[in-house]
Amino acid sequence: MAPPLIQLKDIALTFGGAPLLAGVELTVSAGDRFCLIGRNGSGKSTLLKIVAGLVQPDHGSRFVQPGATVRYLPQEPDFSGFATTLAYVEAGLAPGDDHYKATYLLEQLGLHGDENPAHLSGGEARRAALARILAPDPDILLLDEPTNHLDLTTIEWLENDLAARKAALMIISHDRRFLTNLSRATAWLDRGTVRQIDRGFAAFEQWRDDLLAEEEREQHKLDRKIVAEEHWLRYGVSGRRKRNVKRLANLHALRSERRNYRGSVGNAAMAAVEADKSGKLVIEAKSVGRSYDGRTIVDDFSIRIQRGDRIGIVGPNGAGKTTLINLLTGVSAPDSGTIRLGTNLEMATLDQSRDSLDPKSTLSEALTGGRGDTVMVGGKPRHVIGYMKDFLFAQQQARTPLEALSGGERGRVMLARALAKPSNLLVLDEPTNDLDLETLDVLEEMLGDYEGTVILVSHDRDFLDRVVTSVIVPEGNGRWIEYAGGYSDMLAQRGADLTREAVKGAASAKSEAAKADKAPPAAEPAAAPKRKLSFNEKHALETLPKTIAKLQAEVAELQRALDDPQLFARDRAKFDKVSAALAKAHEAQHEAEHRWLELEMLREEIEGS
Repeated sequence: MAPPLIQLKDIALTFGGAPLLAGVELTVSAGDRFCLIGRNGSGKSTLLKIVAGLVQPDHGSRFVQPGATVRYLPQEPDFSGFATTLAYVEAGLAPGDDHYKATYLLEQLGLHGDENPAHLSGGEARRAALARILAPDPDILLLDEPTNHLDLTTIEWLENDLAARKAALMIISHDRRFLTNLSRATAWLDRGTVRQIDRGFAAFEQWRDDLLAEEEREQHKLDRKIVAEEHWLRYGVSGRRKRNVKRLANLHALRSERRNYRGSVGNAAMAAVEADKSGKLVIEAKSVGRSYDGRTIVDDFSIRIQRGDRIGIVGPNGAGKTTLINLLTGVSAPDSGTIRLGTNLEMATLDQSRDSLDPKSTLSEALTGGRGDTVMVGGKPRHVIGYMKDFLFAQQQARTPLEALSGGERGRVMLARALAKPSNLLVLDEPTNDLDLETLDVLEEMLGDYEGTVILVSHDRDFLDRVVTSVIVPEGNGRWIEYAGGYSDMLAQRGADLTREAVKGAASAKSEAAKADKAPPAAEPAAAPKRKLSFNEKHALETLPKTIAKLQAEVAELQRALDDPQLFARDRAKFDKVSAALAKAHEAQHEAEHRWLELEMLREEIEGS
């Protein structure tokens, strides 16, 4: 077999006196597609930085195959020293790389290249960082939360792009659907060590639960054995000194094993403090409209939200999701139409930006508002340490500055603050960002048990399918439509791919904006002859959807073949053949979708003129 691209041996690292990593072994070979799973604070990002060569461990070795190119996507990219996004992306290219790829990927990700990095939104920053690591076409891609701050359009584009690449992947993500679609092996970082399974994320949770159950059974056996030996020590010591000394030593060893055992971290005791019930009607919008600077954000939108509804809002960044929420909750007034709020509403809000968190303040101060050691939870005082433990924070972290917490830990702080307020209407903007899978499970259960009403913005497809009762989607030109069910139900009802629709809308908007920005004042041009679709263009427009569907089925079939964990060892030639066929099918699918999009935009332009 070919040598590994990267290999870690006996990696150990200690932070603050506690071992973060101990004896970690990890091997990444060509074609591997790992998802790296672990609790918030378990050291996933640190381990990925060690793989990337950015952090030196206290002990152990790191081997990188000579000539292999490695690219690492951090959670928070550093744009300092770069005047434009294009300059930032080009700086990641090697001398022999094609600079056109930098421009191409920026365009694919909805950027022009002349943006000032200092003024980028979270989603734009993430897209620029993705373009920087994808442009060199590296051998190994190390991705830390690649879907954070991305809209569904970009997430699905990224999935397709990564699936078509030959690079080995190691991904940290909270997005179950993203991991399921891309991973073929799982590395679980748990209590300082890594355990691996040659199956993708879809098999992980059952495997993890089985391992933890077996571990619990072994600990129960150990406890019973210690009790039996202690009973012997008290009542059964005989006169045979050598045997007694050996048995006593065994008891000490059992006690030491039990004392040094690191149990798995429990789940958060997350619960929303519920206020008195609201009226049956929570929000009623009739023919609501809202515009900014001549652009229609919401046009003629109507909806009735009843108590207990769980509404998901999805769409590309910049589509107006926040504007729609502000209208529905009465934060801002519509230009036209009416908004009626129900009686006895108590609203709690979670803001995805986390701007309200002072990075210099401590965890205790963030929860108490800087007032002593008491948190008001549902109007009742509670000691901050006990409330911290509900959200899986250790007592020692009370004086930890927020800037030292991981992204997932800061997300739990925001949830703890929002859920302490009595409410019967929860408004959650990207609540899943950075949360580990176990905390996501608890959040989903909490929202399922919540008797009030929930309005949430999310780009996590699996989370939407599990939580919401209906989905509101932008259809372009300020039109928003509500679909019953979750995200997958919405796609089935629309009968069209959201990615193509959203890309089409975003591309049209960007094209118009670019024309408006760059076109110099000029005299009104003479009317040109009206363009018509050729016969070949019409035929392609009609037949391409069937071709795309056929290619999607082919990709799915090839992916199922590669999901066989024994295929590589059993038949290397077949593995290589299927991998090549999958890459070719992905490329053909991408080309067909791109051609369909071009023709569809051309048709709309002709009909509009």
